[in-house]
Amino acid sequence: MTVNNKQLKEFIADSGLVPRTELDLAEKQSEEKKTYLGNLLVSSGKISEDGLRRTEAYILGIPFVNLKGQKIDFEVLSLIPEPIARKNNIVAFKKTTTALEVAMLDTDDLGAIEFVKKKVGLKILPRLTDQESIKGVLLQYQKSLKAEFGDIIEKEASALKMVSEGEGPQSEEELKKLAEDLPVVKIVDTLLNHAIIQGASDIHIEPLDAQVVIRYRIDGILHDAMVLPKTAAAGIVARVKVLANLKLDEKRLPQDGRFKIESAGEKVAFRVSTLPTYYGEKTVMRLLREAVSGFTLEGLGFIGINLERIHEATKQHVGMILTTGPTGSGKSTTLYTILDLVNSPEVNISTIEDPIEYQMARVNQTQVKSEIGLTFASGLRTLMRQDPDIIMVGEIRDNETASLAVNAALTGHLVLSTLHTNSAASTMPRLIDMDIEPFLIVSTVNVIISQRLVRRLTNVNEKYFLSTDEINALKKSMDLDRIMNVLKEEKIVSQNAEWKDVPLYRPQKSTDSEDGYNGRVGIHEVLKMSPTIRDLVIKGETATIVEGQARKEGMLTMTEDGMIKAVQGLTSIEEIFRVVSE
Repeated sequence: MTVNNKQLKEFIADSGLVPRTELDLAEKQSEEKKTYLGNLLVSSGKISEDGLRRTEAYILGIPFVNLKGQKIDFEVLSLIPEPIARKNNIVAFKKTTTALEVAMLDTDDLGAIEFVKKKVGLKILPRLTDQESIKGVLLQYQKSLKAEFGDIIEKEASALKMVSEGEGPQSEEELKKLAEDLPVVKIVDTLLNHAIIQGASDIHIEPLDAQVVIRYRIDGILHDAMVLPKTAAAGIVARVKVLANLKLDEKRLPQDGRFKIESAGEKVAFRVSTLPTYYGEKTVMRLLREAVSGFTLEGLGFIGINLERIHEATKQHVGMILTTGPTGSGKSTTLYTILDLVNSPEVNISTIEDPIEYQMARVNQTQVKSEIGLTFASGLRTLMRQDPDIIMVGEIRDNETASLAVNAALTGHLVLSTLHTNSAASTMPRLIDMDIEPFLIVSTVNVIISQRLVRRLTNVNEKYFLSTDEINALKKSMDLDRIMNVLKEEKIVSQNAEWKDVPLYRPQKSTDSEDGYNGRVGIHEVLKMSPTIRDLVIKGETATIVEGQARKEGMLTMTEDGMIKAVQGLTSIEEIFRVVSE
């Protein structure tokens, strides 16, 4: 449902919100520019955005709710996870047995409404609200979590009847009993739920001399979440071990495990790793959100020639698409997004992964289990007998897996996989180190994607312009002329723009974010295996020479791609240099 210009003008004229002469002038301008009258009135300062929203709600007969200063029950609020609420400007504020009332800035956002409906299984009743209401409610996520977290720790930590290291429970029976104590269960449950709603990717539980530090990795940065008394360590570690089905009385050797929970309608798997340290066992949990879908290459940050090259590669029926980068750089997410593009009833897709990070419909996913002999290599051999069209190998770690993946690509399959290399061009030397012949590499590899994740700026940021000295300094680390050409080709800046006139942005502390960032976006380089690059690889040229040729053929480096995103206002220059080492 939308309001047309005639409806809006009649209502505003009757209500006297804008003088008639100004309204007539604005209407004429909107007709000339073929734009919505409401947007023109807002941009010219005649009415506010929230005033327009209230007016539209009245005309459409949609209830308008003012949530400023209202305290929302945390159980209702958390029905919509904070990242979804923040991204789509939609919050839950009232729940009955059959329906959930949600406040939105745009009630025509059917995608967000449908997502929430599937998540909560209730009828969704959309209500219009204003930006201040949304901001205030989003703040309640943080405050409610901290309050709930603090209360539980305060109440339950005192109830933990533990003693210092060495005098506490030692046998498996004693540790199991401790792990089932209500205070321990509540503390661990709160830690896990807090991490999920905060959008953390990892939880670190670190024992120190006199305390236990809990840290969350959010948007790639570790943050202290809570400090607990040292006496809580034994119970927390024991509880995590019970959940992950690990040996409770094994404290001398590292252990790995896994468990799943459901929080706020979201299924999350936790990959657990314990490691003996001087002050006790350190535990790290990686959060893997299941059934994640809806990613697009554009949404991940791919633009221009990078996007075109990947789409071309997905249309090939044979060969390899490789993603590279360090741990936690989004390689798997990129591969899953590509899989989603090629996933159709006409093809058989099989994967061998460790771990299975996202579950995908119509894709046969197999989990590596090294302890029983199901490795990447053995699993890949079996997949080849399963009549696949497309194969995804979670990671190429050794010569055997690399050889099998290359052989699969040579024998009529499209193979997707990841490697740990610093750049796209350094992937070829890495494969050669795994004893793969150069002629096999150039015969199979279609494209190589190298990537990092940079933090996204929030909407509250500081605009600035580069000085002459800053422009000259940047020229030493990137080709600003090339970047400007791309910006003009993509119509991000005007055709006569110069660097001194292009705005950039710095993070600004706000009510939404303490550091000015929220979420992450990828910066990429996509190397296409061209005839010239094939010749260089066959000759055994260095990664530097290969990269130089790739750049001549249009490849943007990660730094250059990052600079484009900085101009778009997605991230800052400082953030690009933080994650990319030249």
